[in-house]
Amino acid sequence: MAAPTEVAIRRTDRSVRHDERFALAVKPLRRSATLVLAASLTFGVAAEAVPAQAAAPTRATVTAKTTAHKLSRAQRNRAIARTMVAKRGWSNRQYKCLVKLWNRESHWNHKAGNASGAYGIPQALPGRKMRSAGKDWRTNPKTQIKWGLRYIKGRYGTPCRALGHSNARGWY
Repeated sequence: MAAPTEVAIRRTDRSVRHDERFALAVKPLRRSATLVLAASLTFGVAAEAVPAQAAAPTRATVTAKTTAHKLSRAQRNRAIARTMVAKRGWSNRQYKCLVKLWNRESHWNHKAGNASGAYGIPQALPGRKMRSAGKDWRTNPKTQIKWGLRYIKGRYGTPCRALGHSNARGWY
């Protein structure tokens, strides 16, 4: 078994004050730099992975040894979506609207379903519509998010418009 290594996260945005929620989310992460970086994306914090010995011990530095805990499935799925939203050129405001919308729909559970046949993170109805995004639509959150973002873009233009429609009508 390999010796545990350390990963330090140094905030790159110095204007942001130390966020205790971020520190609490990262502290139990003991698996890899990828998970810590995913946590930084979830909390909207610019961060970089650096060797533990290179990180200056500042108030904004969080150190985690690689071993036990993981991000929740919902946090990982939100981190995937954040990246995909940014690649589309949508703002952080649009991402926040998407989070609200899909929290309401599925709580970011890629296996969520309901009696009417809606399925996945975006609650596609019927779920099999997500086949157009990939064969693994039933089990891959990235495929579901890809399909959901395409659907939102085509039907509403942006996640905030989709959320507005959902707020007004109870569905999107």
